[in-house]
Amino acid sequence: MKTSSNFFHLHLISDSTGETLITVARAAAAQYEAIEPIEHVHPLVRTDRHLDKALVEIEQFPGIVLYTLVSADLATRLERFCLEQGLPCVSVLAPVLDIFQSFLNLTQTHRAGAQHALDADYFKRIEAMNFTMAHDDGQLPADLDEADIVVLGISRTSKTPTSIYLANRGLKVANVPIVLDIPPPPTLFSVSRPLVVGLVASPDRIAHIRENRILTLGSKSFDHAYVDRASIAAELTLMRRICTDNEWPVIDVSRRSIEETAAAIIALLRTRRHG
Repeated sequence: MKTSSNFFHLHLISDSTGETLITVARAAAAQYEAIEPIEHVHPLVRTDRHLDKALVEIEQFPGIVLYTLVSADLATRLERFCLEQGLPCVSVLAPVLDIFQSFLNLTQTHRAGAQHALDADYFKRIEAMNFTMAHDDGQLPADLDEADIVVLGISRTSKTPTSIYLANRGLKVANVPIVLDIPPPPTLFSVSRPLVVGLVASPDRIAHIRENRILTLGSKSFDHAYVDRASIAAELTLMRRICTDNEWPVIDVSRRSIEETAAAIIALLRTRRHG
């Protein structure tokens, strides 16, 4: 179910970090060059309350739903909801587990996240994911100095998916939106522990993404400055000035994938730690 000629919504619902789903989904999406998925990653979905939040977003942004939920009750709820909404919903691991069970003739353990070893790295990723989700889009600014990385950017520069990707590698990430006429939180300018990095893109690229977002939402009333190239250029100028004044590095994501942006950030972090 496409939501526009260029984009579609892709919901990835996992009772673990979501790393398995992200890998599978991106491998599949890479086969379709003309269409780009808008990823909605819902990790650590282990209770009805967690699932409720995901269902609200699925209803708001209908699209393909992929999941790895070992809880039969949660999986049934999700599949029933998607059926009622007329949306495709697929358990990524179910076909493989069925083959294993038929061949091995053994009962599954039904352990959430069992594909990940329960070692220090696994728990580090879980902790990083919890931190990153709690500090998305400028939330809890008082805790910024507890992050490994603080990502800055204007709207639609891939702050959230980049942050989640980094969290899956065990890094605590907070992302802070830069908005005209709204000062960033004062704590941003007093951090000493985290790497602070700004994300930018060309005005045309950002305008294109924003225009497609408005189309997918079906919104008829919106602030036209949101898609105006001159207004976007002013946002980017503010963003670059903040980073220049504080000697924070800036990455242009116009032609970078999420993975490439994350790799560049990790390289900057490594240089900072060992420099």
